[in-house]
Amino acid sequence: MEQCHVCRIGFYDQGEVYIVPMNFGYEVQNGVYTLYFHGAKAGRKLALVKSCPKVGFEMDTGYELLRADTACGHSARYQSIVGNGILSVVEDTTEQLHGLQLLMAHETGNLHWKFSKEMLSAVTVLRLTVTALSGKEH
Repeated sequence: MEQCHVCRIGFYDQGEVYIVPMNFGYEVQNGVYTLYFHGAKAGRKLALVKSCPKVGFEMDTGYELLRADTACGHSARYQSIVGNGILSVVEDTTEQLHGLQLLMAHETGNLHWKFSKEMLSAVTVLRLTVTALSGKEH
């Protein structure tokens, strides 16, 4: 997960699957993974979080094509994580700041960012509580 920088979230939306790629931060406490995202204050994604919070997700890293002399001989190296969870809007300001700090730390390596009240009011912070997780490496 540390090497992944995009998490694709899959929503079920009235018979369709809607997939959104997002940057993220995360933490693990007592064996439970929690991912944090940020986004707009309105839109399809936010509406789906509120109406259908059960989601699937996928992230991957390290892709490398392994070439061969025949088409079927090609393969690839990769690492991937897939899972399910419950996505919700973070309402508590302290947790919003915590989630944004984790996101920025994951993306930049720096855990000490300042966020103004205006910045916090301009974004929605989302929490994904992971309920199932599996990884694969080839």
